[in-house]
Parts: sequence; structure tokens; C-alpha cells
Amino acid sequence: MTTDIKSKVQNLDPNIKARDIKGLCSETNNIYETISVIANRAEQIAAELKDELHNKLDEFASTSETIEEILENKEQIEISKFYERLPNPSIIATEEFVKGNLEHEYTEPKVHIEE
Repeated sequence: MTTDIKSKVQNLDPNIKARDIKGLCSETNNIYETISVIANRAEQIAAELKDELHNKLDEFASTSETIEEILENKEQIEISKFYERLPNPSIIATEEFVKGNLEHEYTEPKVHIEE
């Protein structure tokens, strides 16, 4: 996704909520497919957040230890704390699924019939 995940999840409750299984799988009519879609999206979100965090922290990489580095470390800590406070990728993916923001398709497996 091209939109910024951090801005989308700022007001998202980071706590786990009980969900209505029938309502959750109403779009796919299959709970396992629903879980698969949410899990795949959660993996994507986790990878995106990890890359983004590492890129931000790499900006502070330095080769010498100085007083400035101590100040930079405070900034690194603040960035890390921000990412730690974000909701779990599974929660984010579930919210995206519930709101209909995930595109997915199910393709039937090809069956080879030998004649």
C-alpha cells in the first residue's frame, strides 16, 4: 500500500477485541480463508513497519562517539517507542479487513485430469 500505515493507525485501539466469527467471515464464507487473508496482510504490515523503522534508525548511524551521539540516541529511543506503541500488525490487518480495505481473491486450485 502506498498510504502511510502510521497515520492510518494512530487512532486505532491497540487492544485485542472479541470478534463475531460469522460476521468476520461473511465476505469469504470461510473462516480459514478469512484468517489467511488477515495473516498475509499482517505479515506485509510487519515487514513494512520493520523496514521503515530500520531506515529511520539508519539515519542516526555514526562512526564516532560524541556528545551529539547521546542526543541522537534519545531521538532513536523516541522513534523506537513510537513504533512500539503502534497496534500489533494482526490488529491493523483485522481492522482493514473488517472495514473492507483489503483486496483479495480466491482462485480454485487447478485439477489435472489424466485421460
